[in-house]
Amino acid sequence: MNTVKILGLGAGGLEQLSLGVYRQLIHANDPVYSRTLDHPVLRDLENEGVDFIGFDAVYEQNDRFSAVYERIVDELVEAAKEKDIIYVVPGHPMLAERTVQLLLADQRVNVAIQGGQSYLDDVFSALQVDPIEGFQFLDATALDRSQLQFQSHIILCQVYDQMIASEVKLTLMEDLPPEYPVTVVTAAGSSEEALTAVELQELDRVVEVNNLTSVYIPPVEKTRLNHQFFRLREVIRTLRGPGGCPWDQKQTHESLRSYLIEEAYEFIDAVNQLDDQHMAEELGDILLQVMLHSQIGEDEGFFTIDDVIASITEKMIRRHPHVFGDVHVKDTDEVVTNWDQIKKQEKTVSSESLLDSVPTSFPALLQAEELQKKAAKAGFDWDKVEFVEDKVKEEWAEFLEAKEMNQPLEMEKEFGDWLFAITNLARHYKINGETALQRTNHKFRTRFSAMERSASDAERALDDYSLDELEELWVAAKIKHKGEE
Repeated sequence: MNTVKILGLGAGGLEQLSLGVYRQLIHANDPVYSRTLDHPVLRDLENEGVDFIGFDAVYEQNDRFSAVYERIVDELVEAAKEKDIIYVVPGHPMLAERTVQLLLADQRVNVAIQGGQSYLDDVFSALQVDPIEGFQFLDATALDRSQLQFQSHIILCQVYDQMIASEVKLTLMEDLPPEYPVTVVTAAGSSEEALTAVELQELDRVVEVNNLTSVYIPPVEKTRLNHQFFRLREVIRTLRGPGGCPWDQKQTHESLRSYLIEEAYEFIDAVNQLDDQHMAEELGDILLQVMLHSQIGEDEGFFTIDDVIASITEKMIRRHPHVFGDVHVKDTDEVVTNWDQIKKQEKTVSSESLLDSVPTSFPALLQAEELQKKAAKAGFDWDKVEFVEDKVKEEWAEFLEAKEMNQPLEMEKEFGDWLFAITNLARHYKINGETALQRTNHKFRTRFSAMERSASDAERALDDYSLDELEELWVAAKIKHKGEE
């Protein structure tokens, strides 16, 4: 098996080549393969008689960088079948050189690496940046917004052309303002070195870029990153910590219970109103409750927000084997079936009752529906809807009987039984009782508000109207808003 010897060309001219690399290139008997011929030192070496074979044409023949690198590696391996070859790359072979990584993973050839000066040394010198302060080095051709750590120095390499520069700009502007200052670094360490400071929004407009171009993003003040999760966590920790807010400091899981329910209902209101802006605001309020409970858990030493996130992430992966595994499903019914089976397998403690999984803190209507669903899964259910209708009539008759006997406590019990039966009837007709009642509540709000406006237009108060007059206002409102509800 022959060897591909990989040499680094440094970032600039001959002075950046180590003596060992220089001698090997000068005394090469065969042409030397180079990822690109667009490098300052190649002109000097060609003047000294070194022949190079470049792969620049491969870039023009492919629209994906991954395909370019794979093609280069295939051609190098093919060439190495006959004899050992030399392959040169800009800078240091182990810095931002995908072809080198592919060659190292390839079992068809041996690989030997001899270093070259990294262009990062010259970039740090040019920018007067010390990477010990925190540094991130990323490939602009495969930039993922989730990778970016904006409180560190960031250098994006391989900003080859205006298209990549434009993609970099758009990605960064997801987090940074258009006027944020960035620096375009070209040919660092060479006689052609240039630093150009621009506003982010001008990155792909005012500076000409090439294969020796990188983009530097200086550290961002955390107050500009309030949209990122770490800032919310930091704010909540501050509120609960020494010198924080007295109200937040004294809260407990128990004291916050009602707020979570309240915020959830306010979000549902925003959904019902199709108000996207309000939805985002209310989801923020719900997230606040999650963060407060998580911080209390951390303060007490029981759990942190990391545990919360890990728990739900792992659960979603586990319960979606058709997405993250090799399970195949035909439809949503199979998804739900798999979900329930996996959920049962996850339970480490067996419940005394099938109904124990229905929280007693649920609103009564929702709790009734969930209890009936659980019982139905065990086979305890009416097989004909007509039987449910008869049960509704039976419970209403028992309520009327209690009323005739003037028994308030029995009336309450029988009324509860009737509501339970009504909920069961809705379930059998596949009607969501909560949604149905909310629709009626909305209808009542609309009509009653119309009555109030009519009274106001007449310069009267509603309580000045007789019952018959109020009924006339109601009928008028019903006609006016028919179909709107």
